[in-house]
Parts: sequence; C-alpha cells; structure tokens
Amino acid sequence: MPKVLFICGSENQTSMMTRISGHLQDCDCYFTPYYGDGLVDRFASFGLLDSTILGRPVREQTRMHLEKNGYLLDPFGRSGAFDLVVTCSDLIIPKNLTGLPFVLVQEGMTDPENYRYRIVRALGLPRYLANTSMTGLSGKFRLFCVASEGFKKLFVRKGVPEDKIAVTGIPNFDDASSWICNDFPHRGYVLAATSHLRETFKYENRKQFIRKALSIADGRPVFFKLHPRERRDRAIREIRRHAPGQTVFDGGDILPMLANCDALVTRYSSVILAALALEKPVYSDYDVSDLMLLKPVQNQGRSAALIAERCRELLG
Repeated sequence: MPKVLFICGSENQTSMMTRISGHLQDCDCYFTPYYGDGLVDRFASFGLLDSTILGRPVREQTRMHLEKNGYLLDPFGRSGAFDLVVTCSDLIIPKNLTGLPFVLVQEGMTDPENYRYRIVRALGLPRYLANTSMTGLSGKFRLFCVASEGFKKLFVRKGVPEDKIAVTGIPNFDDASSWICNDFPHRGYVLAATSHLRETFKYENRKQFIRKALSIADGRPVFFKLHPRERRDRAIREIRRHAPGQTVFDGGDILPMLANCDALVTRYSSVILAALALEKPVYSDYDVSDLMLLKPVQNQGRSAALIAERCRELLG
C-alpha cells in the first residue's frame, strides 16, 4: 500500500488533511503536526513561535486531536519512505521530505502582497518571512489544489505554473448550504472576527478595527469572535474599553455565527471564504471587487474526495 504523510497544523488545516485521508483508505496514511528544521525548529523549541502553527501549543493540540481520533502519528515524518506528502502550506519544506512528491492544498485566504511580500521575492528570502502571501511559490509540489478559478488566476499571476493547479474546491469551505440550519440562537448582528496579527509580528490598530465594526453595524449589535491564537486577555480588555456592552465569543464554531449574521468585518481571516460562499457582505482589508472573484467552489462537500482522486493519480 502507498505510504502517505499528511502535514497538519491549525484546526482548519488538520481538518482538511484528515478529511482528504478519509478518501484514501487504500493507502497507509500517517500524520504529523506542522514542523520545520534548522533555525526554525530551534526557535519553536524555545517557545518563540508559540503563537504560530509551529509553536508548542498548536503542535500539542494537533497531536492530541489525532491520537484521540485514531490517526497514525509520525511526528516530523521520521519514519520516511513516503510515496506522497500532502500539506496545506509550502512556506517551509522540511529537509527530510526534500525530493518527495508533494500535493499542496490551499488552506484559505492568503495575505495581501504587501511590502514584506515584495522584499522576500526581490531578495530571495525564506518564504515564511512574508507569510501566506508566498503560498504556492516553493515550486516543490506536483499539484496545487485551489478553491476557485479566481484563486487559480491569482496564483498564476504570481508565477505558479498553470498546469500544476487544479480547481477542486477545498474542504471546510465547499458546502455553505450545510451551515444555514443551525442552533445558534441569534440574528440581526454584525460579526467581527479578530485576527492574531500582533501575535505573528504584524501591526494592527485594534482600536480602529473595533470602531470600524461599530460604524458598519450602525446601531445593530456587534458580536466579536476572537481568533483562537490571539492573546485573549488583551483582546477582551480592548473590546470592553472601546465597545462596551457588545458580546465577545472566545470559543465555539464560527460558521453558525457567520451563517446568521448580517455582515462580516475582519482583516485577513480565512473566514472570508466562508462569508463569500454564504454571499454575506464582507468588510476587510481586501478589495471587494477582487474578493467576489475568489468565491470558493460549492460542490456539496466533495472537495476532499476530488483531491484524494488527484492524489491517487499521482500515486499511479
């Protein structure tokens, strides 16, 4: 049986990987939390990357989830001899996987092409320094499965070979109709999804973001949904100061909240894809006209199976 390694990471990435593996039952599927090597791994071991998917909290959360649900763990892909690697991020390609056939699956929105993106591209610096704006630019994969034709055009413009891209849709964002019937009891509010930009060494004016959400709401309630990897105490304190009386959710599934809201306010979050699928008004750092072209394919949840089919083709 072919041996396949799935590289997990955030809750969204891990969910995608496990869903794809469910359609590859004729393969030996192994799973690892996201990892790097060299200086990156050393920083992670010292706790300097704990707010990222390389950090100890996310790695431990991923490991516990995989163990609890009976998936075969192979941390850092140490067992080797893999016939295929499937991952949601090519910002880091560990040395022990160099030369192996890769399938890259788009995880969600990509960061804007800001000054960090331009500097990293111009100087040939490590891709992770520009974050997800560099997704797809490793050149190490055999196939890149993306959410829509709009995203395909975006990645081709950045330099990804068109013949390496397949529009399959992506798991977790391909069945918006299933989110509409839910037991979230509220309606008539604006949902403000915060980001963990400051925790990943980026600038954010949170006061400005909160005031923007209140302005868009124009008297309607604002529900603030905190990013799972941001500093909870600071975020709540800021919301209490600048938006007293508004509701804060520190946990829970954001999809029912999104399905029931009047509009979404966020920065760079991948929840934008879910909002586009639901045809909700989106207020973000992206141009609205560009966003409409990126709406993810809706195929009633078949993306994982379609990606698995492409993996099987590569395995021969």
